[in-house]
Amino acid sequence: LAAFRFGSYLATLALVCALCYRNALRGEFLHDDVWAILNNPDVRADAPLGNVFSNDFWGKGMAENSSHKSYRPLCILTFKLNIMLTDMNPFYFHLLNVILHCLVTCLLMYTCDRMVFQDSWLAFVTALIFAVHPIHTEAVTGIVGRADVLACLLFLLAFLSYNRSVDQYFVGKHFPSTASPFFLLLSLLVGTCAMLVKETGITVFGVCLVYDFFILCHKKIKMYLTTSDSQKYLYTARPFLKRAALVVCYVILVLYLRFRIMGGSMPLFSEQDNPASFSPYILTRFLTYSYLLAFNAWLLLAPVTQCYDWQVGSIPLVDSVWDTRNLATLLLFVVMMLLSLHCLNASKKMEHKEILIGLVFLVFPFIPASNLFFRVGFVVAERVLYMPSMGYCILIVHGLNKLCTWLGKWGAAALTVSTLLLLLLFSWKTVKQNEIWLSRESLFRSGVQTLPHNAKVHYNYANFLKDQARNEEAIYHYKTALQLYPRHASALNNLGTLTKDTTEAEDYYRRALQLNPQHSRALFNLGNLLSLPMWLLICSRSWTTT
Repeated sequence: LAAFRFGSYLATLALVCALCYRNALRGEFLHDDVWAILNNPDVRADAPLGNVFSNDFWGKGMAENSSHKSYRPLCILTFKLNIMLTDMNPFYFHLLNVILHCLVTCLLMYTCDRMVFQDSWLAFVTALIFAVHPIHTEAVTGIVGRADVLACLLFLLAFLSYNRSVDQYFVGKHFPSTASPFFLLLSLLVGTCAMLVKETGITVFGVCLVYDFFILCHKKIKMYLTTSDSQKYLYTARPFLKRAALVVCYVILVLYLRFRIMGGSMPLFSEQDNPASFSPYILTRFLTYSYLLAFNAWLLLAPVTQCYDWQVGSIPLVDSVWDTRNLATLLLFVVMMLLSLHCLNASKKMEHKEILIGLVFLVFPFIPASNLFFRVGFVVAERVLYMPSMGYCILIVHGLNKLCTWLGKWGAAALTVSTLLLLLLFSWKTVKQNEIWLSRESLFRSGVQTLPHNAKVHYNYANFLKDQARNEEAIYHYKTALQLYPRHASALNNLGTLTKDTTEAEDYYRRALQLNPQHSRALFNLGNLLSLPMWLLICSRSWTTT
């Protein structure tokens, strides 16, 4: 009966995922898909397989200065497999993304049932919230978001393998021993594969060690810290220390090799990509980065405003301690501190598992995107919240479960109805958000409507309008982008191509080159313009003055 119930939960989750993302199957290749798939020579069926392991996610050499250093060969291999089996049909690319999301959802339920709640109903509700959460739209509906979805799947498999390797029924004086070296090595292999799909996959090793120490070894830790045998702690902790040493040394080796593959240098980003990182003031960087943590937390809690691109003016810098947005940062800090303190207090009763796992699943996968250790190439990216949202769902369900036990019968019924309404609202939002990702026009137009103060979305929409020969509309949005961000060299160049007045066009090209002397298209366009016959230039200028 229990197996049948568990199977019915899994079938329900798969059905919900299919219903929520059914309309995403009609989508085109959009935005980053064009550069990662359509314009990437490495994914073509006849391209040498070795190129996948020597170039970055966009098909550029890892040693090139223009490379983003995003080394994701296993994700590129899935794109290549898609093309080999179904050619360039976007339907099958989207279909595989939806299937992967279904697998992640089901595996999350299994993980929560076995290692978090030990309750299939709570695990089911956790996975159900994860399945319909609108913040996943970019990762699931956007084809290049496959990197996040597949990395999350491997993340969970590595976590489960590590847990399987530890003897959880060990009753001796020592910490739990390594029951299966095979599963320990398997977790290292699968975790490495997760990193080769998306860089955030490597955080699974930190999650495994925290879970091992605070959950699997918790009884022994408590015993040796409360008895006179504490001086023997290192001796009795040898099984855990051996595992930790193996994992830490392996991670150091992997990171070293990764740095070598990157050519020994970090990626170069522009001010447009991450304005806060270019601020000369430490206080501005600290306040802005801290606020962005609160902003991402709000996207998980209430994904009301969503956009495919949050760059260039979407979120102004926080340059003063008196900025009211600091209140959101302070609130997040207080909430995280309270959760941590509650986790420490609950650990005395062995009731801290849900909060601890929720916190590490929420925090660890987000660390690479936090600007804490290195500069990232975005302000906010909804796709990077795919993995951290697992921790959010665990914490939410744990909180709802606690509320149900505290409330009376009618209060619990009201809470159940509210949760059901939230699931329906999330599902509706996900379906509507999928419609935005169906075509270039709908995606870029939605960006202008959602974030009209974002120069990047105006620029992208103008590019689409230019391709559609809607030149007057394109000129308007290029000029709007320049009003919002006057140093946008590409907008100046593209505006020059649409301007009939050759003098004005020349001025646009020269201004673009002043901002970026290496702008190849502006150089080419200016060269073409200056090579025109003199009589044509004179006639053009006379026409514009009459």
